Amino acid sequence: MKGKAKKPADPAKAIDMSGFLDYCGLKGFEAAELTSYFFPPDADRDYFLDIKRQAFLKGMTISGTAIGNNFTQGAGEKMDRQIESALQWIDNAATLGAPHIRFFAGTGKELDEHPERMQEAVDVMKRCADHAAEKGIFLGVENHGNLRADQLLEIIHAIDHPWVGINLDTGNFFSDDPYADLEKCVPYAVNVQLKVNMKGPDRGAYPADFDRIAKILRDGGYQGFVILEYEDEDPYENIPKVADRLRDALQV
Repeated sequence: MKGKAKKPADPAKAIDMSGFLDYCGLKGFEAAELTSYFFPPDADRDYFLDIKRQAFLKGMTISGTAIGNNFTQGAGEKMDRQIESALQWIDNAATLGAPHIRFFAGTGKELDEHPERMQEAVDVMKRCADHAAEKGIFLGVENHGNLRADQLLEIIHAIDHPWVGINLDTGNFFSDDPYADLEKCVPYAVNVQLKVNMKGPDRGAYPADFDRIAKILRDGGYQGFVILEYEDEDPYENIPKVADRLRDALQV
């Protein structure tokens, strides 16, 4: 299990990356995922190397990083800029010593409205995957942007790359049975992010069943990191309690 860097709701309680590594160690997490959004905008190679150095000295594994992108928006200047940024973040991950980077493929709505963009997204992801493979870094395509399980699996099968899998976010399937969606996708997971809520069209948000999710991961043969991605209120108060629940579920 590991922590994921998220901004606290209260700016007065915000912490930088070094502080986040300290927090993860204090709360007993084995590793930390360092999301690109929360690095300083002027972060350079020296900065990333210093974070790598600090993590090692603190006994904290950097399990991965994450970017936000959209490869189903259609070809053009915006796409070109996102490709350039994605390739740069693969290099950043290599400098950090992060073996995994979370990618978004795009949105389910754009794929439904523009089916031809599926191939565009796959082609771009293959290009990124080849670059990542040279650095020894896995790309995890997340079920983000209301991607359905069938769309996500189509993308993964079409990319068909040994350094590409699914970044499985347990709270991101917006369907009648998100647990069934998780079961379909977990055999391809290279990283798992666990949220405290699930969501569906008829129920809205509702509490996630940690025990059920843990069983799905075990039955699906998943052996990697499980990230606690906490996005709700009062993180400093609630994260330790949620982490204990998750540890109990994973250790059964």
